[in-house]
Amino acid sequence: MNLSLGIVGLPNVGKSTLFNALTKQSVPAENYPFCTIDPNVGVVAVDDPRLQAISKIANPEKITPAIIEFVDIAGLVKGASSGEGLGNKFLSHIKQVSAIVHVVRGYKNENVTHVENSINPKRDIELINTELILKDLETIDNRIKALQSKARFDTKLSTLIETFKHLSEFLEAGNLAQDYIAEGEIDIDLFNKEKKELFLLTDKPVIYLANIDEKSESEALDIIRSFVGNKAVIAMDVKLESELASMDSKDRQEFMKELNLEETGLQKLTREAYSLLGLISFFTEGKEEVRAWTIEKGSKAPAAGAAIHTDFEKGFVAAEVVKYSDYIENNGWQGAKDAGKLILAGKTYTVEDGNIIIFKHNA
Repeated sequence: MNLSLGIVGLPNVGKSTLFNALTKQSVPAENYPFCTIDPNVGVVAVDDPRLQAISKIANPEKITPAIIEFVDIAGLVKGASSGEGLGNKFLSHIKQVSAIVHVVRGYKNENVTHVENSINPKRDIELINTELILKDLETIDNRIKALQSKARFDTKLSTLIETFKHLSEFLEAGNLAQDYIAEGEIDIDLFNKEKKELFLLTDKPVIYLANIDEKSESEALDIIRSFVGNKAVIAMDVKLESELASMDSKDRQEFMKELNLEETGLQKLTREAYSLLGLISFFTEGKEEVRAWTIEKGSKAPAAGAAIHTDFEKGFVAAEVVKYSDYIENNGWQGAKDAGKLILAGKTYTVEDGNIIIFKHNA
């Protein structure tokens, strides 16, 4: 499956610098609003040490990692939902991503202007959320109008309209659609289906990324966490991450060791995104290629096969599975098989993170 993360936030909070660091691409990161005129897209390999460990044993001709697509969306400002700045154009791009990375500025630097002229993480989050909410209210209102002409002859639609009106009230109070719980005698499946088709911006999973430095880390994180509650929050010194990205692998590892950093920002963000979206990786191996695949946690073997090709699911017969730890401990597939660690899995087998799989199918 395709994993895409949309980077959003107010102008000059570090979005484009973060994008550059994550993708090692060069896009404008100037010190003024709207320098990113179109959304920039970068495809980045998932840094998974297990892929390299499997490859050292399998010695394939090709190594193919899983990928993440990052979309750098231009800075939103107050009034974006009604077309201010580059508003509507960029709000539409958010609909296409799997999750949102909401960059919030926590550091202070008089040489880098802030569009609101002061550092206030809570206010900045509220500003972005308000614009997303206003756009969602417009989307819901349009759906209600479309349903009203049909509701006279369908009781379920009348109830659905009332539920959408209640959702609107919930949003108008400053809440996000992802936190809404429908109540009353309604068709939950129908409501969820209709809501999903709206691609509501505030229904997207969110990772709040606090852009900090040593002086601001604790203060900024405390403010953000107290405001967003149980939502995902990570801290990153985006300027430092940019410096790390410009180094070669050896220098980066040495510098990270000096700073007592165990992982890069990309690794941290990837781990959080996989956890938030409920994703895992499995692997296929052979002399031609070792490859990582991304699927939803809880997927059965046939659904995992579909990540490779739909024929693998349609014509699924069985799957041969070796756990990652067994593969490494027994020096590869054949060693694991000889040790009795190979699992012959049927249609009901739930794929685990790190499984190495060979699919048997009738194509």
